[in-house]
Amino acid sequence: MDGLPVTVRLLDPPLHEFIPHTEAEMALVAKAAGVPLERVRRRAAELQEANPMLGHRGCRLAITYPEICEMQARAIFEAAAEVGRSSKKLPVAEVMVPLVATTEELKLLKGVIETTADAVKKEQGITFSYKVGTMIELPRAALQAGKLAEMAEFFSFGTNDLTQTTYGLSRDDAGSFLPEYKAKGIVETDPFVSLDPDGVGELITMAVERGRSTRPHMKMGICGEHGGDPASIEVCERIGLDYVSCSPFRVPVARLAAAQSALKTKGQQAKQSSTKATKPRVQNFGPW
Repeated sequence: MDGLPVTVRLLDPPLHEFIPHTEAEMALVAKAAGVPLERVRRRAAELQEANPMLGHRGCRLAITYPEICEMQARAIFEAAAEVGRSSKKLPVAEVMVPLVATTEELKLLKGVIETTADAVKKEQGITFSYKVGTMIELPRAALQAGKLAEMAEFFSFGTNDLTQTTYGLSRDDAGSFLPEYKAKGIVETDPFVSLDPDGVGELITMAVERGRSTRPHMKMGICGEHGGDPASIEVCERIGLDYVSCSPFRVPVARLAAAQSALKTKGQQAKQSSTKATKPRVQNFGPW
């Protein structure tokens, strides 16, 4: 990865997925942590949430417990320093802050990340490159993209959560009634399978325009299962995103769809140019 970006999203655990639920699980945690079982029971009860996907997760967890953000940043930067020292290679660490809704959240955590990077550089006696960006997963973040771009060096649109928060749907629960919506023609496709171009896509378009008005040529992409869906990739191409990120097994399909979407866009642009020109023009898009 010499000279290439290595993007690491900071921890974004909906706590209900990680706390122990059964007596057996609590006993294992108590034994591993060396604490009484009753203490684990009490703490697990305290961390229960009514709506965990909109609860204490993402950057909120790092703001409440800054040491979590500092620990992750230190791990990333010590790894970058080790690569630079042992192999003389210089990958670019990209630290991605999830679930940001306000500029103050990003400002606070970027400060923790930068302070940690400076400390690691001093301790290790080596320099390394890094960037700090954020995930746009909430409608408010999309609306505030111009201000967020003053601090964020790249955007990644987390379209799973952005779809949930735009529609007000739970991805885990909507499967019980979305088939009926499709059957009655309310929606053409499951918005968690194929990116909604009119609502979610409009928010992304707005965020791209506002972000790049502040930071021209800012790198932006999407991450999530939409990144492996051909129709969603075509939407991303039209919007002007730079990349898609998806599950490893979907990468071949995503690469093919991205190439097809790019060629389609170039073909449409060529057609528009030829109709406006006073003389016919031939454009070469590379070997066929």
